[in-house]
Amino acid sequence: MNPLRWLELGVSYILRAFHSLFSNIFPFDSGAAWGFAIVGLVIVIRILIIPLFVKQIRSTQNMQVIQPQVKEIQKKYAGDRERQSQELMKLYRETGTNPLASCLPILAQSPIFFALFSVLNGIGHNKVPPGMTAELVDSMRNATYFGAPLYGTFVNAGTTDSPGLVRVVTLILVVLMTATTFMSQKMMIVKNTAPDNPMVQQQKIMLYVFPVLFAVSGVNFPIGVLTYWLTTNLWSMGQQIWLIRNSPQPDTPAHAAMLARKAAKAAKRGEPAAPGGADAEQQAVRMVRQQPKRKSRSERRGGPTTPGQTGSTANSHGDDSGSDGTESSDTQDK
Repeated sequence: MNPLRWLELGVSYILRAFHSLFSNIFPFDSGAAWGFAIVGLVIVIRILIIPLFVKQIRSTQNMQVIQPQVKEIQKKYAGDRERQSQELMKLYRETGTNPLASCLPILAQSPIFFALFSVLNGIGHNKVPPGMTAELVDSMRNATYFGAPLYGTFVNAGTTDSPGLVRVVTLILVVLMTATTFMSQKMMIVKNTAPDNPMVQQQKIMLYVFPVLFAVSGVNFPIGVLTYWLTTNLWSMGQQIWLIRNSPQPDTPAHAAMLARKAAKAAKRGEPAAPGGADAEQQAVRMVRQQPKRKSRSERRGGPTTPGQTGSTANSHGDDSGSDGTESSDTQDK
């Protein structure tokens, strides 16, 4: 049997179960009952792919840990791309790292995505998909968002009873879907990726490629499918907010913020800060390179300085004085 048919059957049964639940709250043929059924489908699928999400997290953290080795290989085999690729693949195998793990949740949902598309497309053509009944097909055909049927797409809006509403609702959902995709990826790059991570460039490419793909292809998706993808994007954003706050990668702004929060809580309770917590603020700005202070002309020439300049010089070189007494003694002799 066609694998997609099995997926259609599973999608239909999940939709039926949640529709049966929500039809006790909303009208049987309402867009709310079927819309929340689609949300329920998202919740079930996202729970099922949590292991992939965990694998994605671990692989991403491994990539951060092995960065020094990656840089060393890239530098050593800079003139031999083939050998460089072989050594990198060997390193990934030895450390159990998958550079493409960030795509696993999206790839895992793709079959479900197309199965739901097939179900709604069949309903749009008044066909009974696997696992559905004629009564449920009629109910879903009558379900609307603001007058736009769930099976309607921007492209086939002319075949519906309200083409204008279908186009407006579809465009709104496409914009929201594209925006949430962009925001979700942007959040991960800005807050939970170290600046020296070589994967940043690849992530930045995906940051703009995925939203564009969704925006272009979204005009062919039924409103119900757009609802599914918007909901799963919101789920992803919630997962990332939790991850970035509670389990950030080292040497990232999110990690520095977490250390600062822990140090503040420890100080509030009057407890000693955890190791590394006392320097949380310094770690928060560690990635910002501080430019050396410019010396005055008289200092560069070794000439006399005014008392104010002497104090300024002593302060500006306080770090050197603490580590080497030479600078301090020279200033005092002058």
